[in-house]
Amino acid sequence: MTVTLEVRDGVGTIRLDRPPMNALDVATQDRLRELAEEASRCDDVRAVVLYGGEKVFAAGADIKEMQAMDHAAMVLRSKALQDSFTAVARIPKPVVAAVTGYALGGGCELALCADIRIAGDNAKLGQPEILLGLIPGAGGTQRLARLVGPAKAKDLIFTGRHVKADEALAMGLVDRVVPAAEVYEQAHAWAAGLAKGPALALRAAKEAVDAGLETDIDTGLTIERTWFAGLFATEDRERGMRSFVEEGPGKAKFL
Repeated sequence: MTVTLEVRDGVGTIRLDRPPMNALDVATQDRLRELAEEASRCDDVRAVVLYGGEKVFAAGADIKEMQAMDHAAMVLRSKALQDSFTAVARIPKPVVAAVTGYALGGGCELALCADIRIAGDNAKLGQPEILLGLIPGAGGTQRLARLVGPAKAKDLIFTGRHVKADEALAMGLVDRVVPAAEVYEQAHAWAAGLAKGPALALRAAKEAVDAGLETDIDTGLTIERTWFAGLFATEDRERGMRSFVEEGPGKAKFL
């Protein structure tokens, strides 16, 4: 399999495994969607890590496969391509991308689907599609601009240049830079910590932020208060508040 899902300590690791560069061919895209949907459904998975291995996250699409496609073929394929990445972005649980080495093109777009990105000091990210006479097609023009702002996104998309980990951190493309050998360990630790948290509240927080970004402030506030009030019907809310009153803050244990 070119993509696998392994669950440990409440964390599902979606691992790309298509040597040497984890090129995202059609089969890998489709498998990625299947496992993102499985991770979304599985109660044993409470947080997710996206990982490409110690040397490379994903160097982009399979260019040889794409070269063989004409306009008609890509009209049919492009929606499925976006759907694969959207399935990752819509996992209703905390998702962290553990980025080592290259995360280019589709690889960068996949990292953009995570809630946070922890990068190794050897990471290089970018959207080089312009160098092929193309633009990003798996969400790069949309998610990148929302994350780092339109000017920085246009710089990367217009030039196709790669940015190293320190520049990616400075522009907000990644959230933390660590030694390359520690990327997966730190990403898993972040996810495992959240896996012990209140699942419904985390789901609500993610949906409120993501949905709110797509609308006006008044609609966003409506989304927020609907989730906020709804959580008062959950056992996790009862546990959290009872623990706070009886034991003090930060000691609640959630199922």
